Amino acid sequence: MFAAAQGGNMIFTIVIVVVMVVMMYFSMVRGPRKQQEKRKEMMNGLHKGDTVVTVGGLMGKIDSVDPKKATVVLDANGVFLTFSTQAIGQVTKRASAQSTTEAKPETKPEATDTQDSSSENKTDDTDKKD
Repeated sequence: MFAAAQGGNMIFTIVIVVVMVVMMYFSMVRGPRKQQEKRKEMMNGLHKGDTVVTVGGLMGKIDSVDPKKATVVLDANGVFLTFSTQAIGQVTKRASAQSTTEAKPETKPEATDTQDSSSENKTDDTDKKD
């Protein structure tokens, strides 16, 4: 009976060790890897007009991004400073899509003009009834 009990303890111990190794993997390897991917996405998504905070605490708006040199020029209240993209700690406000691309002239469809004129005609008819 004593030998059978030791065999059960051995399996239980192996299961506990395996569970602990899996937990260590998720806490020590998987977590930092996800953070690293998220930071890489943020660095690749930097655009002119984004408001950022550097790792040193300086707040500014991105004036230009040079992906070849991996640098960013920040406008901090009229002072232009060049930083490595790795110096960006977080993006506090994204630039609107319209400011990053050239504004296209808006054209109004002609159908709205005919609708407006027909509504004007209806108001004229109601005025004549009174």
